[in-house]
Amino acid sequence: MITDPQISQRDEQPTVGIRARVTMEEFGQGIIPQLFGEVFAWLRQQGLAPTGPEFIRYHVIDMAGQMEVEMGVPVGPGVGGDGRVAAGTLPAGRYASLRYTGDYDGLMEANRVLIDWAKANAIAWDSRTDERGDHFAARFESYLVGPPDEPDPARWETDVLIRLAGA
Repeated sequence: MITDPQISQRDEQPTVGIRARVTMEEFGQGIIPQLFGEVFAWLRQQGLAPTGPEFIRYHVIDMAGQMEVEMGVPVGPGVGGDGRVAAGTLPAGRYASLRYTGDYDGLMEANRVLIDWAKANAIAWDSRTDERGDHFAARFESYLVGPPDEPDPARWETDVLIRLAGA
């Protein structure tokens, strides 16, 4: 199930995460749980807990080449990284978003629905394109309910968010 897209204002959110450059093939072959595992292990070592659901942020998208992605979590203010795990932020601004309920295999379709809705409504993203691909100021999937919480993939919930131009 995919909800109707909406636009909302979001506050800046401090984060920590690990960035990686991967192909679509590598992306689907275990890099996600590996990097999330490293992030959560780092948090435990620091005696910290996430302040919200984990996310995958898409910094640069080139479906035919390499993507630059980040597996991360929201944290409280003032948390620093250590090189491998880097501190960052999900920037404040206006975002278009929708909620997808179901197995992760449907997330590409959910992203397509949000992008098509924006095109139909003349909504522009805070992004630019160059030879490396499409660079986004903030495009991410936030995993609200997933395998650790719910064994039934039909009940998993993911928010898909992209920051708007001029936000």
